[in-house]
Amino acid sequence: MNEAFPTRPAVSLVIPVLNERESLPELHRQISMMAAGSQLEIEILFIDDGSRDGSWEVVKKLAAEDPRVRGVRFRRNFAKAAALQAGFQRVRGKFVVTLDADLQDDPAEIPNFLKLLETEYDLVSGWKKIRHDPFHKVIPSRVFNGLVSWLTGVKLHDHNCGMKGYRAEVCQEIRLYGELHRFVPVLANARGFRVGELVIHHRPRQFGRSKYGLRRFLRGLFDLLAVRYIVTYGRRPMHWYGSWALLLLIPATAGIFWEIPYLGPLTYFSLLLAALVYLMGLQAETLAALRTDEPYSISEEIGFG
Repeated sequence: MNEAFPTRPAVSLVIPVLNERESLPELHRQISMMAAGSQLEIEILFIDDGSRDGSWEVVKKLAAEDPRVRGVRFRRNFAKAAALQAGFQRVRGKFVVTLDADLQDDPAEIPNFLKLLETEYDLVSGWKKIRHDPFHKVIPSRVFNGLVSWLTGVKLHDHNCGMKGYRAEVCQEIRLYGELHRFVPVLANARGFRVGELVIHHRPRQFGRSKYGLRRFLRGLFDLLAVRYIVTYGRRPMHWYGSWALLLLIPATAGIFWEIPYLGPLTYFSLLLAALVYLMGLQAETLAALRTDEPYSISEEIGFG
């Protein structure tokens, strides 16, 4: 196991890994070249999200050769948001940059993120203005990004870009689970952080295959509705459920006090439904207040001294 760093690194790189064994050595080489050229003190956190292709063995080898490398291995696949959350809880740099492990994100862009973080923003999202992906991935992505910008008011071209830069305090305040990694800029904006974007160089995939598909797109739409609820009512769920309960009481009230004939059958149904929605609000309020569990389980860590 590596010894702890003698000094705090300036930049922490958080890299989720899922079956990327072939790309990891080259990614590490490119990161090392960038750090040497920019004279950056860095740490590299590889979060293995249940890989089955031997990726963890590569991470262990890199950690043995480079004291800047640290690794976390999940017991199974918990999804990208959990991997980022685990990384955010372990970073020590003043700035944090996330990037994918498939070599499509260019480590040479990292100094550009740092310039914006030092001068203008708390979070900078990458924008793959020119994408080297198949059309069946690009078109749904553009539709999805448009919906996110419209529904949340956070106007970005590429919410889902894996390459983002953060001030460390953003990572300390944002809690990720499920698939909320797509909405980090929205969550950060809701807490008052300054959010911007940066056009980055996007490269063709060299190894493996894309993990994006129709099912992931549909899940993203449901997550979008959940995030819209979280940023508006996440700390006050009763405001949401209570409003719907009051609306459901309208036909019940009309049926009881004004004796409107055609509302008679709806009266008792509306009362019952309003009561159920209200109880759901109480339950959501309790869960929001009490939930403290982490969205992952770790089987092994290396490089933490």
